[in-house]
Amino acid sequence: MQIEKKDLENTTATSINPHLWVSRHADYLYSYALSRLNDEDLARDLVQETFLAALEKADQFKGNSTERTWLTAILKYKVIDIYRKKSSQIVLKPDIAHAEKEQEDFFDPEDGHWNVSHRPQLLGIEENDPFTNKELAAILHLCMKKLPVLWLSVFTMKHMGDEATENICSTLKVSPSNFWVIIHRTKLNLRACLQKNWI
Repeated sequence: MQIEKKDLENTTATSINPHLWVSRHADYLYSYALSRLNDEDLARDLVQETFLAALEKADQFKGNSTERTWLTAILKYKVIDIYRKKSSQIVLKPDIAHAEKEQEDFFDPEDGHWNVSHRPQLLGIEENDPFTNKELAAILHLCMKKLPVLWLSVFTMKHMGDEATENICSTLKVSPSNFWVIIHRTKLNLRACLQKNWI
């Protein structure tokens, strides 16, 4: 069902209609959750939980944002709860030194540039082709599915959710040092996966 942007913007506390939430917002919320969790079943469950939570809190909606923004905010915290639960099951190792050693393999200590054997290759997406970009997004999505849970959580919160580093460290209980190690390794891993599956 096509929902006009104007209709969404005009939704206020007095016009909340939970009977229309599924038709108006379910697809959007599902895409939001799926892009951050890479788990279709979990994304569906979280959308349902979001609608239930919104029903319970409907009287708290003040109309300061659109209905969709409000529902997305509820869903966002549910996604963060999933990240928090998954990250709490992981024991972090003090692997800063190992990451620095890895970095020596990738970069020349003299000038900081890529070593020849690890130099990034062109991905063939230098031109803005919508079809190519869609295909690349699908491969990136598959590569992200292969990431360890904590890496995926940190990466999606930072680069898809635009969360502040301090919030991510606090939510996932990782130190700032480990945060940067995870970001670094995730980027290297995604780059390697894209080069293997795209080029």
